[in-house]
Amino acid sequence: MSINGSEQLTRADIKRIEDEIEYRKMTVRPAALKALKEARALGDLSENFEYHCAKRDNNQNNSRIRYLEKLLRFATVVEEEEDSTKVGMNNTVEVYFEEDDETETYRIVTSIRSDSRRGLISNESPLGKALMGHCVGDRIQVSVEGSEPYYIVIRSLDKTGESDEDAIHSY
Repeated sequence: MSINGSEQLTRADIKRIEDEIEYRKMTVRPAALKALKEARALGDLSENFEYHCAKRDNNQNNSRIRYLEKLLRFATVVEEEEDSTKVGMNNTVEVYFEEDDETETYRIVTSIRSDSRRGLISNESPLGKALMGHCVGDRIQVSVEGSEPYYIVIRSLDKTGESDEDAIHSY
């Protein structure tokens, strides 16, 4: 979470969320309600496995819709960095870790799309925060709560933008 407890989202994140809400309301919800109605018609609800599964699926869908609507309600829009020399949202950055003598590549994304296994780090993570607004060649101290700070150097910057493959976390 970020500013005043709101989630930082890009305009593309907002579009993805709106599309998912629409899909869940217009496609998933009617199918779940139909399955629930059909399972209810099978009789004894206390031992009706189909009914319990349909009810669970319907509840999960409704819960996801509420979660996404809440994200939108409290969202803060984050704009991409206009300056092509500075690290900003959706940029791919090659970073040299001095302590480990290793270089790694990351793309900075919003927290709802972060996935460190795919090299997607949140703009709200310690490393993401440290990188934002810096340029190639900058040596930056990264502070992590409860640990010693470490130093990185930005080796390269690519204004990659968003990817259609970026997924929004389930919860």
